Amino acid sequence: MTGFLDSPSREAEPFWEAVTGWSLSSRRAGGTFATLVPPVGDACLRVQVVGEGPARAHLDLHVDDIAVEARRLAGLGADPVADLGDVVVLRSPAGIVFCLVSWQGERVRPAAVTSVVDQVCLDVPVGVFAREAGFWVAVTGWALRETGLPEFAYLERPAGVAVRLLLQRIGSGRAGVHVDFACVDVDAEVERHVALGASVVRRVPGDWTTLRDPLGREYCVTGRSPFPS
Repeated sequence: MTGFLDSPSREAEPFWEAVTGWSLSSRRAGGTFATLVPPVGDACLRVQVVGEGPARAHLDLHVDDIAVEARRLAGLGADPVADLGDVVVLRSPAGIVFCLVSWQGERVRPAAVTSVVDQVCLDVPVGVFAREAGFWVAVTGWALRETGLPEFAYLERPAGVAVRLLLQRIGSGRAGVHVDFACVDVDAEVERHVALGASVVRRVPGDWTTLRDPLGREYCVTGRSPFPS
């Protein structure tokens, strides 16, 4: 799995380089795409200029056979959006847009120093949460686990998968996607992000803080350990 930051411009890319400590690769597809490359481990976060706002995020699933997986996921309830050959775009039952791309053998999680991006959160209205959670369990084959907080559940990723998939029950609004950092000290990490250009949206002391990047895209800094257990 890879998290993708979709933006109307490149304005926030230096911010994401700074907060992750990862370097931006050369651009592809006519300058549209680039990868944030960690010094150790395989990449799991990419950027894309979409030419329109608002800034948002989406999820890529890396698979062995895109066409076969697209048919399987359609049978599970995904709606086709676009077939670009090397990328197939689908929409989940809750309306979350995601992509299928080829797996290139990525299996090493990026190394953390004090923080790391290692989670993509699906924000799902509570009325469709059960169906959406069941869909992602079927897609991945991973077990769904509840957390100590009633609004959150996660899929138990196997070893070698860099990105954990979290599902959040939201009361209303449209389904969406955001990325999360794990870190050793939430307050210190938030202070670092703010100094680099982020703004604080809300704080949940002891657990997480929601921030906005320079383009207004929300993401979270959490108190989960950044180191694999």
